Amino acid sequence: MQVTVALDGDGACIAQARHLAADFLSRVQAEHGLSVSQRAVDLTQLVVSELVTNARKYAPGPVLMELRIVGDVVEVVVWDSDPVLPVARAADAGRVGQHGLEIVMAVAQGFEAQREPVGKRITARIALENEPGGALRGTRAV
Repeated sequence: MQVTVALDGDGACIAQARHLAADFLSRVQAEHGLSVSQRAVDLTQLVVSELVTNARKYAPGPVLMELRIVGDVVEVVVWDSDPVLPVARAADAGRVGQHGLEIVMAVAQGFEAQREPVGKRITARIALENEPGGALRGTRAV
């Protein structure tokens, strides 16, 4: 279960990516019977928004986004043409903006950034379900 889309890099591609993510998870539920919590949908849209925004902001050219189900997580994979890997910045309560990577790492079950022959690939994993009692399973950045 996966979908890959090329995003053209204009401002509308961020909203388009969020809608694609919600539609993908809805299809996963309807067509494959997997349980997907509303929290997973919301977090996936947040992660997609942050990763696509960063790709659009820092890399020239197209952006590829892949969504795939692997076990009990949804993997959000974003490729862009800039080979520079993102680095989480030190906490700074006075900083306005530039918190996207920290947000992604805080809500993702797993996170990795890899250089590719051209550009880089960022992968974030989000648990599809909450544990009983509403706790998220395995929330940690790796």
